[in-house]
Amino acid sequence: MNLSRLSERSLLALFRVFNRFMVLVWRLGLGAWGNGTRYGGFVMVIGHIGRRTGLIHRTPVNYAPLGGDVYCVAGLGRRADWYRNIMHIPFVEVWLPDGRWAGVAEDVTETGKSASIFRRVIIARGFAAPLFGVNPKHASDEQLEALLAKYRLVRIRLVAATVGRGGPGDLAAAWPLCTFAALLLLLASVLTR
Repeated sequence: MNLSRLSERSLLALFRVFNRFMVLVWRLGLGAWGNGTRYGGFVMVIGHIGRRTGLIHRTPVNYAPLGGDVYCVAGLGRRADWYRNIMHIPFVEVWLPDGRWAGVAEDVTETGKSASIFRRVIIARGFAAPLFGVNPKHASDEQLEALLAKYRLVRIRLVAATVGRGGPGDLAAAWPLCTFAALLLLLASVLTR
């Protein structure tokens, strides 16, 4: 699929569907599978509070761990809903392959080290890295700074591990139930022949 031919509206609709699928994957307990691979990239889910509704939203994003914090990029810059939500209410929940964390988000785009961190986040995107329009492994810091002008670099300081309902794997019980139901259907079809 050539993403450059899609309109921005179509691309956003495609990402919304994909994001719902990714959150479901995490809720089924499969978030760590393939995470951190060269192709799939590093994916986390950010739980954030809607600035207008007060409801909890979950958004999967690529990230790079660095010094106990995690960094991610708002691909639509200041227009990204999740970015605007976390700038309004910076307290977030992060689902990582190693667990569930409470954190505090902040925009660090205009710090002195943003190009090198931005490079790490783009590389951590795996197969999706070319969507930024530059090869992050070979681009100069100046090229990345120019590109970063369109995006926002976000640091999430992990504060504490969290537990409780509504986290990654909360739908994991569906696997045994679905397997059992499939076996019953298979058995019923064999017996009715």
